[in-house]
Amino acid sequence: MTSVPFGRLLTAMATAFHEDGTVDLEATARIAVHLVDHGNDGVVVSGTTGESPTTSVAEDGHVLRAVKDAVGDRAVVVAGVGTNSTAHSVELAQQAAKVGADGVLLVSPYYNKPGQVGLRHHFDSVVEATDLPVMLYDVPGRTASLIELETYEAMRRHDHVVAVKDASGLLARTALLTDMGYAVYSGDDVNTLGYLAYGGVGLVSVVAHAAGDRLASMIDAWARGDHAEALRVHTSLVPAFDAVMGVPNYGATTAKAALELLGVLDNRRVRGPLVALDDDEVAALRAGLAAAGLI
Repeated sequence: MTSVPFGRLLTAMATAFHEDGTVDLEATARIAVHLVDHGNDGVVVSGTTGESPTTSVAEDGHVLRAVKDAVGDRAVVVAGVGTNSTAHSVELAQQAAKVGADGVLLVSPYYNKPGQVGLRHHFDSVVEATDLPVMLYDVPGRTASLIELETYEAMRRHDHVVAVKDASGLLARTALLTDMGYAVYSGDDVNTLGYLAYGGVGLVSVVAHAAGDRLASMIDAWARGDHAEALRVHTSLVPAFDAVMGVPNYGATTAKAALELLGVLDNRRVRGPLVALDDDEVAALRAGLAAAGLI
């Protein structure tokens, strides 16, 4: 049976900001508590939804420490350390180990478009920088490259490379990755049942900012063999999937607006180049969450 190294439901959580643009650590910790109170086994800090391309090494360390202090005694805390600079990623991984992360999320370098040899060099460098468990992250829509199977195979020589967050849309590869020994997590909320059907173990979510309990119940239903119930929950959440992830201005923007609608945050501020949802976009988000019975 495939291991479940980070639990079954994690959220790539948003990072809150003050009005002056600095990181709001108190509000960020409040997001983490909200997530763990609502079905999450763990959280990922400083991922794309955490606006990691705009945060500094020091800010990432402060966020990780604040979230560890808030929920580290009852949830897994994974640090996003992937950037498009190998040296920068190594620095983030070493900082994560010092602060006490339970693992790291390592995305392919974005924009640079390295070949598979470059990907392996990058991954090897970061993986070898610490002993922390590693979840590789394949999201070609953001990185413009695909982690090929031979690269996954090569990375298995590192015992602590244990999982994959897959947002490639190539669901059938899940079975092959599972055979290699990876625990595969869906990187797309709407595709979670498909990944589970091919042998995946769970989800790294964005929609769980608003639907954690329901997503946890869906995954639990699948794991216990009640596939009809899992499908029922999935179907009930489709309006939320569409509202949070099915619009051009999605991710951190929709996650923060959802948290504002739920009263977890008192604002929906993001850093440029992102722009906060306007009133019409918030109304559409509210309608989708309402249709899913979440507000």
